[in-house]
Amino acid sequence: MRECVRRTCRANVRWQTILQNESLMKSLDEYERLACEAHGHLCAGQVLGLRMALHGLALLDIDDPEGRDRKRLITFVEIDRCATDAIPVVTGCRLGKRALKFRDFGKVAATFCDLRDDRAVRVVALDSAKDRARELYPEIASKNEQQMRAYREMPPIELFRHAWVRVALGPEEFPGYKGQKRLCEDCGEAISFERHVERAGRILCRACAGDRYYEPL
Repeated sequence: MRECVRRTCRANVRWQTILQNESLMKSLDEYERLACEAHGHLCAGQVLGLRMALHGLALLDIDDPEGRDRKRLITFVEIDRCATDAIPVVTGCRLGKRALKFRDFGKVAATFCDLRDDRAVRVVALDSAKDRARELYPEIASKNEQQMRAYREMPPIELFRHAWVRVALGPEEFPGYKGQKRLCEDCGEAISFERHVERAGRILCRACAGDRYYEPL
C-alpha cells in the first residue's frame, strides 16, 4: 500500500514537472497537435486520453516510450471512443505493431503493461471530472471547451483512479511472435497467433466456432 501511495505521489509530481518542464517527453500542446492530426479533430476525449496515457507512463516510470522504452510497453484499451485514439500518440503502441490491444468493455480505461519489470497499472477516467470541469469554468457554455480546458489543468487525482493489476500475457500476445498458422477445417481460412478453437478434435476459427460478428449472405 505504501509503495502504491509513493508511486501515486511521484506520478502527480511528474505531471507537475511535465507542465513546467517540457524536456520530459513532449509538451501537452505537442501531443494535442499530434492527436488532432491522428483523430481529425481535437476534443475533450482526446485531451483526457492524452492525460490518461501520460499518467499511466508516469506511474510506471516510463519517460521515453518511442525511444529506449519502445519495446517495454503493451497497452490495453477498453472503449472505441475519442480517448482511445489519443493514447497511442503518447505511448507509441499501435494495433498493427501488436502493442495495442482492444477489449470492448465500454469503459474509458486503459491498462499499461511494463514488460521489462513485469507489472501493470489500470487507469480509469472518473465521471466526476465532468462535474469538476463545470465547477472550474462555469462561464464556458460549451461542454467540450469547458472540459478541454479543465482536463488540461486538473491533477491526475481529480481525473483518474488507478489500480495495480496482473495481466497474463502468453507468448502469442507479444510483438514479433512467429507461431504456426492453422487452417480452419470449416472455411479453410488461415488463423494466426493461436486464435483457433479446438472442438471435437477439429481446428476451427472463432467465426466457425460460433463467435461471429457477421452473418454470411
